Amino acid sequence: MHQNNQDTIIALATSSGVGAIAVIRLSGEDSIVIVNQFFQSKIGKKDLNKVKTHTIHLGNIVENNRIIDEILVSVFKNPHSYTGENVIEISCHGSVYIQQEILQLFLKNGVRHADAGEFTLRAFMHGKMDLSQAEAVADLIASDSKASHQIAIQQMRGGFSNEIASLREQLLNFASLIELELDFSEEDVEFADKKQFQELIIKITRVLKNLIDSFAVGNVLKNGIPVAIVGEPNVGKSTLLNTLLNEEKAIVSHVPGTTRDAIEDELIIDGVAYRFIDTAGIRETEDLVESIGIKKTFENIEKAQLVVLLLNAKEFLVSSSKLLVEYSKLQKQYPNKKILVIINKVDLLSDKENSKLKTQNSEFILLSAKNKTGIDVLIKNLTNLANLGILSNNQTIVSNSRHFEALNNALNAIIDVQKGIDENISSDLFAIDIRQALFHLGLITGEITTDDLLGNIFSNFCIGK
Repeated sequence: MHQNNQDTIIALATSSGVGAIAVIRLSGEDSIVIVNQFFQSKIGKKDLNKVKTHTIHLGNIVENNRIIDEILVSVFKNPHSYTGENVIEISCHGSVYIQQEILQLFLKNGVRHADAGEFTLRAFMHGKMDLSQAEAVADLIASDSKASHQIAIQQMRGGFSNEIASLREQLLNFASLIELELDFSEEDVEFADKKQFQELIIKITRVLKNLIDSFAVGNVLKNGIPVAIVGEPNVGKSTLLNTLLNEEKAIVSHVPGTTRDAIEDELIIDGVAYRFIDTAGIRETEDLVESIGIKKTFENIEKAQLVVLLLNAKEFLVSSSKLLVEYSKLQKQYPNKKILVIINKVDLLSDKENSKLKTQNSEFILLSAKNKTGIDVLIKNLTNLANLGILSNNQTIVSNSRHFEALNNALNAIIDVQKGIDENISSDLFAIDIRQALFHLGLITGEITTDDLLGNIFSNFCIGK
């Protein structure tokens, strides 16, 4: 896993490749001393060991009188730094050659390359953030929409951690009193107020259930809301996808059955990422390749949170009852899916036909994917169906599957505690369940950790963070 935490570590903090500048980060007790050996200030003779923390200094990085680059050095002295250690950030020119020359210079002089996520691991180890906040750093880096960014920022600021820590502290206080009662069991002394304890268990149960329920929203906001576009062949699914994405990503053809596999792309609408999946047309077929595509369509409907059912406007006018039967089948097959019905290709209808369609089917969206009419109505409906009100009320949202698992385990332990209270069993038996709940809550914030847990979490970070 991670090597000696007393080492000075180094890594490129910006993306690899050519850019205007690159940032190289060092952390460790000796980081300032080591960098100072190769730093020549351009304004006076500065000693980085003696400068104030949180200051920036212009100078050259020099090896054996050879100037490697003109750089800016940012100095952060412990404990007032990201990692809680002495930290140096070198802003150099973005040449890959320069980046490598500076990295190699320090690697030859007592510094080692940082492991993935090691800077954030050190921040956790030095109490700069808890484990939940550390994980939010990775989510923040990966966020590509307003919604996923908002969830990560809230978690990094400690909203979720504070809620869990408060519950755990209250439960720990009662657990201590119950353990004390066990020590004095022969004297029949009660230290814990059983009524208050019961109220706490009810409160913890309610909070845990709310947090667990929020994962359904948090998970899709973090990863993008999956939307399956389905319908018969040649109804305009690929054209709709291209219109939404405003680029030719899907195959468009007048030949039915062209799309034989799912084509997926992402679009951000009102700050929320949607993953649109254009699927193979659903119809009876003897074509083996096409039938595999249709099978995948149903698999993608299973995965989707929203389903957009596309119907052909001309066909709908002639046989609306037949097409609505297909819609009903879809509703029965997937009762928990939100299905949005779109009548496409209205550009092929006369004004009279259009008027008739609007009057009789006001609950459906009338659209021309080809002419881009009705797209704004579709987008408005998608936003409404996504049910994103949870974001606006500043509610804590769980988006991490590890936290979700720990919360479920904690809830199961609390339910067992409640059963013990209801059945009036002895304190020593439900004290075991309380310990289990405390254990799982502690796993979230990092009061309880193992090397395997930390290794698993931080190995998913990028190098340099």
